Amino acid sequence: MRRLRPIRVLIVDDSALMRKFIAEIFAQDPEIEVVGSARDGQEAVRLAGELEPDVITMDINMPRMDGLTALQHIMYTRPVPVIVLSSLAKKGELATFEALELGAVDCIEKPGGTVSVGIAKIAQEIRMKVKGAASANTRAAARTLKHTERPMKSQAPSRGLARKLIVIGVSTGGPKTLVEILPALPDDLPAGVLVVQHMPGSFTRSFADRLNSICQMRVAEAGDGQAIEPGQILVAPGDYHLRVERRLGTDSLRVRLSTEPSSTLYRPSVTVTMESALKAAGGSKLVAVLLTGMGDDGAQAMVKIRQAGGRTIAESEETAVVWGMPREAIVRGGAEIVAASYQIAGEITRAVKG
Repeated sequence: MRRLRPIRVLIVDDSALMRKFIAEIFAQDPEIEVVGSARDGQEAVRLAGELEPDVITMDINMPRMDGLTALQHIMYTRPVPVIVLSSLAKKGELATFEALELGAVDCIEKPGGTVSVGIAKIAQEIRMKVKGAASANTRAAARTLKHTERPMKSQAPSRGLARKLIVIGVSTGGPKTLVEILPALPDDLPAGVLVVQHMPGSFTRSFADRLNSICQMRVAEAGDGQAIEPGQILVAPGDYHLRVERRLGTDSLRVRLSTEPSSTLYRPSVTVTMESALKAAGGSKLVAVLLTGMGDDGAQAMVKIRQAGGRTIAESEETAVVWGMPREAIVRGGAEIVAASYQIAGEITRAVKG
């Protein structure tokens, strides 16, 4: 449904030039209105309360009060969908992970560094993500997660064939949701897990490392030709589609990375991975999961997998930060099970072991 008024945006960045560039990007879209700008976190907290914006774009590294501290204040006092605009240098990556876990709904990489004169190259992406964030479930985004100590992993990798293949598709709001679900999967799960998260290409390896530090299963960014093994989670690299193929003359599965098709809205695409998994593994071996995210990526693939005898799970509206992708799967009949994020690890485990 079309909104009755423009999306009201607060821009937060310590660079006056960046605030100007970002405001110009929004000025090109009549559905977005810039209601204010802040040069540091302290000003952002004050203006968030005074202006009550629909969405905030937030830099991380700022004087007086940084973006992480400001985000904590905002999500505690009056939750607002926040999109992190980060340079994603090594320190920036770690801060961005923390921001996503604190409640930011999405992140965008600034091309060319902190003061990005080339930000116009990603103008359409910024506008699209702001529009998606405007409908975010702020209660779900602000939900506090409990972290456990780093689990001890088996030093020896699992061998043999996985009993099942789990494919998880997720977009906006996904990192925080995955941090809630994946650590709860047991390390003896007789299944391989593929995660397709819409995320910048320079971000996925660090994200996989972050997950590996808190999960019982081993987690890594997927490599071309890598075998799919039980007890392991492979994260699709940003900017590449992840396909599943069967090794010739065997029952073992491996991943293949490709930039084709180039026509998809997202790369990696959930649909590409799920459909290739269905072809390679067959429906009876598949558990497909669709979590928070804008649009319908993966929704029709869920229908095909369910029709082929696979188990399909969609996140419920209760916990989805953006109830787009899972809603489409449910509406089209592709979701056998609809569950809150805190129930999904249990549903996956039952689908594999049951």
